[in-house]
Amino acid sequence: MRLALLIAGLIAVAIPVRAQPLPLFDAHLHYNDLAQEPYPLAHVLRLFKENGVRGILANSRPNDGTRLLYESKPEELWVVPFLRPYVTRADIPTWFKDPRIFALIQSELPRGYYRGIGEFHLHGDDAAHEQVRRIVDLSVERGLWLHAHSDVAAVEILFGHNRQAKIIWAHTGFNTAPETVARLLDTYPALIGELSYRGGITDGQTLTPAWRDLFIRFADRFLIGSDTWVNERWESYGTLIAGYRQWLAQLPRPVAERIAYKNAEAIFGAP
Repeated sequence: MRLALLIAGLIAVAIPVRAQPLPLFDAHLHYNDLAQEPYPLAHVLRLFKENGVRGILANSRPNDGTRLLYESKPEELWVVPFLRPYVTRADIPTWFKDPRIFALIQSELPRGYYRGIGEFHLHGDDAAHEQVRRIVDLSVERGLWLHAHSDVAAVEILFGHNRQAKIIWAHTGFNTAPETVARLLDTYPALIGELSYRGGITDGQTLTPAWRDLFIRFADRFLIGSDTWVNERWESYGTLIAGYRQWLAQLPRPVAERIAYKNAEAIFGAP
């Protein structure tokens, strides 16, 4: 009788724990200047809490938003700050060859808390520019990650500059074929795929076989992200996060936990 009660008690304890929603790490979070008035700090912190987001990779245009998130040291939110190489949106097509941007990076790094550079936009042969090579080498020297919104060609050029580079691939190539994603992950052990806007993961609400296989095979190589690049993404933040939870629930629990938050802990060091 005592044994039966003990077993029943263990089951009662285990069931609620198992049913708890996964904590999430949002690995593509912008708090840009245009978001800060309609979505003040208290509002966005409440959004994170309501949606079970325990950590964020913060980068913003300009970097004031990232500094605000990090330096406010919010309770129960782990902020991993990245240095974005833009001041205004007009910098996007020219940043990689603009010496003012390299000077910006050099002026921001002494703050001492940035964990990476990006998100930045870089495609094709633009990645071969000498200033890009200098930034890649700087990232290796300082132990920083690069957050690259790039096509396959640019990703490979970035690693060609320095094989010790560490890259978070924003959007994991958008619609790049899963077999190509697998080839890059096999070739470059320090490549991590971030999944905002990534097409083909689900068919309706169901994980596709190709992406289920990728997630299981490379369970330690993916992160999720909201990409709040415009205010409409803040408005739909809860829906974006719910979409991730929907397909994460279709994976084996250990795989889902890695993609949801444990990979971020492994990459950046648990908070």
